[in-house]
Amino acid sequence: MAEGQLKIVEGRALSAQQKKDLLNRLARIEGQLRGVQKLIALADAPSDCDAVAQQMAAARKALDRSFVQLLTASILTQTGDAADLEEARARAAHLAAMLDKFA
Repeated sequence: MAEGQLKIVEGRALSAQQKKDLLNRLARIEGQLRGVQKLIALADAPSDCDAVAQQMAAARKALDRSFVQLLTASILTQTGDAADLEEARARAAHLAAMLDKFA
């Protein structure tokens, strides 16, 4: 396993592919944030703050999209794997509460 690469375990929360997709998206966001840090460190002119703000907004939007991707994947996986309709409803209700709490 390469440094920085996480081992993806099989589970019932998300499929291995869903996890891989989310981890790839988060790695891109991590790169964006490193770029923002560099922009801040190198900021010299007042206009440099505009570039920092733009990149921060882009990273924030990308993180919001990854949150939506997490919830969408969770809904598909967790309700699809439910033993019966009652369990599917309970899982959907839990995910809806999570959306309400964190969105």
